[in-house]
Amino acid sequence: MPVQSRPPKQLLLALLGDQVLDLPDQPVRAGAFIAALEGAGVAEPATRMALDRLARRGVLERRRRGREIEFALTADGVEMLGEAADRVRGSNPFHREPGWTLVTFSIPEGRRDLRHRLRAALTWEGFAPVRDGLWLAPGRVELVAALGHLADRLPEGAIAAFHAREIDGFPIAASVRQAWDIENIRATHRAFIDTWSDPRTVAEPGAALAASTMLVADWLALLRVDPGLPSAYMGEDWPAPESVALYQRLRAELAQPARAEFEDLTRSRAVAG
Repeated sequence: MPVQSRPPKQLLLALLGDQVLDLPDQPVRAGAFIAALEGAGVAEPATRMALDRLARRGVLERRRRGREIEFALTADGVEMLGEAADRVRGSNPFHREPGWTLVTFSIPEGRRDLRHRLRAALTWEGFAPVRDGLWLAPGRVELVAALGHLADRLPEGAIAAFHAREIDGFPIAASVRQAWDIENIRATHRAFIDTWSDPRTVAEPGAALAASTMLVADWLALLRVDPGLPSAYMGEDWPAPESVALYQRLRAELAQPARAEFEDLTRSRAVAG
Protein backbone atom coordinates (compact mmCIF):
# COMPACT_ATOMS: atom_id res chain seq x y z
CA MET A 1 0.00 0.00 0.00
CA PRO A 2 1.77 3.19 -1.12
CA VAL A 3 1.52 6.41 0.85
CA GLN A 4 -1.32 8.39 -0.67
CA SER A 5 -0.70 11.67 -2.43
CA ARG A 6 -0.47 14.54 -0.01
CA PRO A 7 -3.18 17.20 -0.47
CA PRO A 8 -1.93 20.82 -0.42
CA LYS A 9 -3.98 21.61 2.70
CA GLN A 10 -2.47 18.64 4.54
CA LEU A 11 1.04 19.82 3.66
CA LEU A 12 0.24 23.41 4.61
CA LEU A 13 -1.12 22.33 8.00
CA ALA A 14 2.01 20.25 8.54
CA LEU A 15 4.19 23.25 7.71
CA LEU A 16 2.20 25.53 10.01
CA GLY A 17 2.38 23.10 12.90
CA ASP A 18 6.05 22.38 12.35
CA GLN A 19 7.43 25.85 11.67
CA VAL A 20 4.86 28.52 12.60
CA LEU A 21 3.05 27.25 15.70
CA ASP A 22 5.91 28.10 18.06
CA LEU A 23 6.01 31.68 16.67
CA PRO A 24 2.29 32.48 16.40
CA ASP A 25 2.73 36.26 16.50
CA GLN A 26 5.08 36.28 13.52
CA PRO A 27 3.26 36.79 10.20
CA VAL A 28 4.66 34.92 7.21
CA ARG A 29 4.61 36.16 3.63
CA ALA A 30 2.54 34.20 1.14
CA GLY A 31 5.66 33.90 -0.99
CA ALA A 32 7.48 32.05 1.77
CA PHE A 33 4.68 29.48 2.01
CA ILE A 34 4.68 29.14 -1.78
CA ALA A 35 8.43 28.53 -1.90
CA ALA A 36 8.33 26.10 1.03
CA LEU A 37 5.56 23.95 -0.46
CA GLU A 38 6.96 24.09 -3.98
CA GLY A 39 9.71 21.75 -2.80
CA ALA A 40 7.00 19.34 -1.63
CA GLY A 41 5.44 19.30 -5.10
CA VAL A 42 2.66 21.86 -4.59
CA ALA A 43 2.16 24.42 -7.36
CA GLU A 44 1.70 28.11 -6.49
CA PRO A 45 -2.05 28.29 -7.32
CA ALA A 46 -2.75 25.29 -5.07
CA THR A 47 -0.82 26.85 -2.18
CA ARG A 48 -2.68 30.15 -2.57
CA MET A 49 -6.00 28.30 -2.60
CA ALA A 50 -5.05 26.36 0.56
CA LEU A 51 -4.04 29.61 2.30
CA ASP A 52 -7.33 31.25 1.30
CA ARG A 53 -9.37 28.30 2.58
CA LEU A 54 -7.63 28.29 5.95
CA ALA A 55 -8.19 32.05 6.18
CA ARG A 56 -11.92 31.59 5.49
CA ARG A 57 -12.04 28.86 8.16
CA GLY A 58 -10.52 31.26 10.70
CA VAL A 59 -7.27 29.32 11.08
CA LEU A 60 -5.21 32.08 9.44
CA GLU A 61 -5.56 35.84 9.37
CA ARG A 62 -4.71 37.62 6.12
CA ARG A 63 -2.75 40.89 6.35
CA ARG A 64 -1.34 43.25 3.76
CA ARG A 65 2.07 44.85 4.15
CA GLY A 66 2.86 47.14 1.24
CA ARG A 67 2.56 45.07 -1.94
CA GLU A 68 2.80 41.77 -0.08
CA ILE A 69 0.20 39.51 1.53
CA GLU A 70 1.05 37.95 4.89
CA PHE A 71 -0.68 35.31 6.95
CA ALA A 72 -0.63 34.81 10.73
CA LEU A 73 -2.21 32.15 12.91
CA THR A 74 -5.41 33.17 14.67
CA ALA A 75 -6.17 32.16 18.25
CA ASP A 76 -8.37 29.35 16.88
CA GLY A 77 -5.54 28.28 14.59
CA VAL A 78 -3.07 28.15 17.47
CA GLU A 79 -5.54 26.10 19.51
CA MET A 80 -6.25 23.65 16.68
CA LEU A 81 -2.59 23.09 15.82
CA GLY A 82 -1.61 22.98 19.48
CA GLU A 83 -4.03 20.12 20.15
CA ALA A 84 -2.54 18.14 17.27
CA ALA A 85 1.03 18.96 18.33
CA ASP A 86 0.67 16.98 21.55
CA ARG A 87 0.39 13.76 19.56
CA VAL A 88 2.62 14.80 16.65
CA ARG A 89 5.52 15.56 19.00
CA GLY A 90 4.72 12.92 21.61
CA SER A 91 7.25 10.19 22.36
CA ASN A 92 4.62 7.42 22.37
CA PRO A 93 1.54 8.65 20.48
CA PHE A 94 -0.03 5.20 20.11
CA HIS A 95 -0.02 4.36 23.84
CA ARG A 96 -3.31 4.68 25.73
CA GLU A 97 -4.29 3.98 29.32
CA PRO A 98 -6.33 0.84 30.03
CA GLY A 99 -10.06 1.00 29.54
CA TRP A 100 -12.28 2.78 27.03
CA THR A 101 -13.98 6.14 26.63
CA LEU A 102 -17.55 6.16 25.33
CA VAL A 103 -19.31 9.23 23.93
CA THR A 104 -22.79 9.82 22.62
CA PHE A 105 -24.05 13.20 21.46
CA SER A 106 -27.15 14.90 20.11
CA ILE A 107 -26.90 18.10 18.06
CA PRO A 108 -29.87 19.76 16.31
CA GLU A 109 -30.20 19.12 12.58
CA GLY A 110 -29.76 22.82 11.89
CA ARG A 111 -26.23 22.79 13.37
CA ARG A 112 -24.58 20.51 10.86
CA ASP A 113 -21.41 22.62 10.95
CA LEU A 114 -21.11 22.01 14.69
CA ARG A 115 -21.82 18.31 14.26
CA HIS A 116 -19.13 18.06 11.59
CA ARG A 117 -16.55 19.81 13.80
CA LEU A 118 -17.41 17.56 16.74
CA ARG A 119 -17.07 14.40 14.65
CA ALA A 120 -13.73 15.65 13.31
CA ALA A 121 -12.47 16.38 16.83
CA LEU A 122 -13.59 12.96 18.09
CA THR A 123 -11.97 11.20 15.14
CA TRP A 124 -8.66 12.97 15.79
CA GLU A 125 -8.81 11.83 19.43
CA GLY A 126 -9.12 8.21 18.32
CA PHE A 127 -12.90 7.75 18.48
CA ALA A 128 -14.84 5.66 15.99
CA PRO A 129 -18.61 5.09 15.76
CA VAL A 130 -19.72 1.69 17.01
CA ARG A 131 -23.54 1.71 16.72
CA ASP A 132 -26.59 3.89 17.28
CA GLY A 133 -24.63 7.11 17.78
CA LEU A 134 -22.19 5.55 20.24
CA TRP A 135 -18.52 6.47 19.74
CA LEU A 136 -15.66 4.50 21.28
CA ALA A 137 -11.98 5.33 21.89
CA PRO A 138 -9.22 3.38 23.62
CA GLY A 139 -7.96 4.66 26.96
CA ARG A 140 -9.09 7.65 28.99
CA VAL A 141 -9.69 10.62 26.72
CA GLU A 142 -9.79 14.00 28.46
CA LEU A 143 -12.69 15.45 26.50
CA VAL A 144 -12.53 18.94 27.97
CA ALA A 145 -8.99 19.38 26.70
CA ALA A 146 -9.69 17.48 23.48
CA LEU A 147 -12.65 19.63 22.46
CA GLY A 148 -11.17 22.94 23.60
CA HIS A 149 -13.36 25.96 22.77
CA LEU A 150 -15.69 23.71 20.79
CA ALA A 151 -17.12 22.46 24.08
CA ASP A 152 -18.32 26.00 24.87
CA ARG A 153 -20.30 26.10 21.61
CA LEU A 154 -22.20 22.87 22.19
CA PRO A 155 -25.78 23.00 23.53
CA GLU A 156 -26.13 22.10 27.19
CA GLY A 157 -26.34 18.36 27.62
CA ALA A 158 -25.32 17.68 24.01
CA ILE A 159 -22.64 15.17 25.04
CA ALA A 160 -22.71 12.26 27.46
CA ALA A 161 -19.33 10.62 28.10
CA PHE A 162 -18.10 7.73 30.22
CA HIS A 163 -14.87 5.94 31.02
CA ALA A 164 -15.42 2.16 31.17
CA ARG A 165 -13.72 -1.20 31.27
CA GLU A 166 -14.58 -4.49 29.62
CA ILE A 167 -16.88 -6.75 31.64
CA ASP A 168 -16.04 -10.45 31.96
CA GLY A 169 -18.25 -12.50 29.68
CA PHE A 170 -18.87 -9.59 27.30
CA PRO A 171 -15.69 -9.23 25.22
CA ILE A 172 -15.30 -6.00 23.31
CA ALA A 173 -13.16 -7.49 20.54
CA ALA A 174 -16.04 -7.71 18.06
CA SER A 175 -16.90 -4.04 18.58
CA VAL A 176 -13.25 -3.09 18.14
CA ARG A 177 -13.05 -4.96 14.82
CA GLN A 178 -16.34 -3.38 13.76
CA ALA A 179 -15.20 0.15 14.57
CA TRP A 180 -11.64 -0.04 13.21
CA ASP A 181 -10.11 -1.74 10.18
CA ILE A 182 -7.10 -3.36 11.88
CA GLU A 183 -5.49 -4.51 8.63
CA ASN A 184 -5.81 -1.04 7.13
CA ILE A 185 -4.07 0.42 10.18
CA ARG A 186 -1.28 -2.15 9.79
CA ALA A 187 -0.98 -1.39 6.06
CA THR A 188 -0.78 2.35 6.72
CA HIS A 189 2.07 1.81 9.17
CA ARG A 190 3.89 -0.39 6.66
CA ALA A 191 3.43 2.21 3.92
CA PHE A 192 4.88 4.90 6.17
CA ILE A 193 7.85 2.69 7.04
CA ASP A 194 8.47 1.67 3.43
CA THR A 195 8.32 5.27 2.22
CA TRP A 196 10.54 6.81 4.86
CA SER A 197 13.04 3.96 5.09
CA ASP A 198 13.97 4.71 1.47
CA PRO A 199 16.98 7.10 1.47
CA ARG A 200 15.62 8.70 -1.71
CA THR A 201 12.60 10.02 0.19
CA VAL A 202 14.77 12.22 2.39
CA ALA A 203 15.92 14.52 -0.36
CA GLU A 204 19.32 15.97 -1.10
CA PRO A 205 20.93 18.71 1.06
CA GLY A 206 19.03 21.98 0.75
CA ALA A 207 15.64 20.25 0.68
CA ALA A 208 15.27 19.45 4.37
CA LEU A 209 12.24 21.75 4.72
CA ALA A 210 10.31 19.91 2.01
CA ALA A 211 11.27 16.52 3.43
CA SER A 212 10.31 17.57 6.97
CA THR A 213 6.96 18.96 5.80
CA MET A 214 6.12 15.76 3.89
CA LEU A 215 7.24 13.64 6.85
CA VAL A 216 4.97 15.50 9.27
CA ALA A 217 2.07 15.38 6.78
CA ASP A 218 2.44 11.60 6.47
CA TRP A 219 2.71 11.27 10.25
CA LEU A 220 -0.48 13.27 10.73
CA ALA A 221 -2.24 10.96 8.27
CA LEU A 222 -1.01 7.92 10.20
CA LEU A 223 -2.12 9.38 13.53
CA ARG A 224 -5.61 9.87 12.11
CA VAL A 225 -5.76 6.19 11.13
CA ASP A 226 -4.26 4.57 14.26
CA PRO A 227 -6.07 5.49 17.51
CA GLY A 228 -3.68 3.53 19.72
CA LEU A 229 -5.70 0.37 20.22
CA PRO A 230 -4.45 -2.12 22.86
CA SER A 231 -1.81 -4.48 21.50
CA ALA A 232 -3.99 -7.49 22.31
CA TYR A 233 -6.15 -6.63 19.30
CA MET A 234 -3.33 -5.92 16.86
CA GLY A 235 -1.74 -9.32 16.22
CA GLU A 236 1.94 -10.25 16.09
CA ASP A 237 4.72 -8.00 14.79
CA TRP A 238 2.64 -4.85 15.13
CA PRO A 239 4.64 -2.14 13.25
CA ALA A 240 3.75 0.91 15.37
CA PRO A 241 7.00 0.88 17.43
CA GLU A 242 9.03 0.78 14.20
CA SER A 243 7.03 3.71 12.81
CA VAL A 244 7.62 5.76 15.95
CA ALA A 245 11.37 5.08 16.01
CA LEU A 246 11.74 5.95 12.32
CA TYR A 247 9.71 9.14 12.61
CA GLN A 248 11.58 10.38 15.67
CA ARG A 249 14.97 9.67 14.09
CA LEU A 250 14.15 11.54 10.89
CA ARG A 251 12.54 14.44 12.77
CA ALA A 252 15.70 14.87 14.80
CA GLU A 253 17.87 14.78 11.68
CA LEU A 254 15.73 17.24 9.70
CA ALA A 255 14.70 19.69 12.43
CA GLN A 256 17.69 22.06 12.39
CA PRO A 257 18.28 22.30 8.62
CA ALA A 258 14.51 22.61 7.98
CA ARG A 259 14.23 25.46 10.49
CA ALA A 260 17.20 27.21 8.90
CA GLU A 261 15.63 26.93 5.43
CA PHE A 262 12.30 28.30 6.67
CA GLU A 263 13.97 31.21 8.43
CA ASP A 264 15.84 32.02 5.21
CA LEU A 265 12.55 32.06 3.31
CA THR A 266 10.83 34.31 5.84
CA ARG A 267 13.74 36.77 5.79
CA SER A 268 14.15 36.81 2.03
CA ARG A 269 12.48 39.58 0.08
CA ALA A 270 13.35 37.98 -3.24
CA VAL A 271 10.30 35.71 -3.31
CA ALA A 272 7.28 37.71 -4.41
CA GLY A 273 4.23 37.50 -2.19
